[in-house]
Amino acid sequence: MKRMMTAVIAASLPTITGAGAIAGEAEVVENYANIGAAVYGDALIKGQELSAAIDALIASPSEATLAAAKAAWIEARVPYQQSEVFRFGNPIVDDWEGKVNAWPLDEGLIDYVDPATTGATDENPLGGLNVIANAAFEISGEAVDASTITPDLIAETLHEADEVEANVASGYHAIEFLLWGQDLNGTDHGAGERPYTDYAAGEACTNGNCDRRAQYLKAATDLLVSDLEFMAGQWAEGGEARATVLADPSAGITAMLTGMGSLSYGEQAGERMKLGVMLNDPEEEHDCFSDNTHNSHFYDGLGIHNVYFGKYTRVDGTQVTGESLADLLTAQDAGLAKELGGALDHTMAELGEIKAAAESGFSYDQMLATGNAAGEELIMSAVDALVAQTREIERAVAVLSTSEIAVEGSDSLDNPEAVFE
Repeated sequence: MKRMMTAVIAASLPTITGAGAIAGEAEVVENYANIGAAVYGDALIKGQELSAAIDALIASPSEATLAAAKAAWIEARVPYQQSEVFRFGNPIVDDWEGKVNAWPLDEGLIDYVDPATTGATDENPLGGLNVIANAAFEISGEAVDASTITPDLIAETLHEADEVEANVASGYHAIEFLLWGQDLNGTDHGAGERPYTDYAAGEACTNGNCDRRAQYLKAATDLLVSDLEFMAGQWAEGGEARATVLADPSAGITAMLTGMGSLSYGEQAGERMKLGVMLNDPEEEHDCFSDNTHNSHFYDGLGIHNVYFGKYTRVDGTQVTGESLADLLTAQDAGLAKELGGALDHTMAELGEIKAAAESGFSYDQMLATGNAAGEELIMSAVDALVAQTREIERAVAVLSTSEIAVEGSDSLDNPEAVFE
């Protein structure tokens, strides 16, 4: 997510200065880099498969090709979400992440929307721009020629236009919107219902501008693949991200713990989960158009689990494994290592409960409905587990890290009254 996140340490999670350098760090960090290479490599593989499915949809729009493209998008999220634990501690990842996973978005920037639900506002005059319907417009007083929608137009002109973070024009969620359309079901069951005829030719085209809609979808997908190629290269042999963590193993350990703590606490427990419960707002779903949020939460949690235990299962079923933080911590404090591992396992069980419920028909947006006690209990049990595992990560930092660690906070956890101001 790239949104209004305060880059401060949570009041209840103070800055921690850890211990000195520990034998075995180099092996742990090398395995971490290997997992990074594998997970971003898999994200690229699945991104390429998504691209092929979208090409098929554009070439021959039908119920079947749209369904296949949607399925490819959902599959593409599985490895990508497991990569998010590499954020926060690795600046090269954080600087890049907003290109591919920014949310929530003002979808009226891109395409038609229900006028009763969104559009231009004082905060975002471009929220109703509808680039697909308009080949020429102005942004910040500058004329824009959008007669051809290209990856460069999306990346350089449209994404975060007017310096408004809600103007998300690229990445997974822009593609998600173009495949599913708006989810107008509120907190009732059901995802977006964009018809395949939104990509049809001639008189079969629905909602106008089908050729430009296909052009935008193709350009956004090409851009996503290009961005994934970049990050996969950063973790491959000779890549800058890999070289950076290997050059200083102690700093690499700090990066690992920072990513685990910040994703656990401020990002997932706070901004992605508790905030939605507080606002009872399905727009706060991470994958709100597709109703895939339960999977996004689950695989984010699994990414944290992977880094601690030093294991990642690739999309082809093979496993990357090696020396781990769990091993390193066990050598220093076996009791703490077991407690942290248990906390991570408990979180995965809680996230698994959400995933199972959603797959049985109790969708995440229904869980967010006002007064839905069962839904709130499911989500908040996972939030509590994520907070608890962050406490254990905090304890591990004091043993394993040589540097201060700043854990990302969230008003929803640290200052709930501010959410409603």
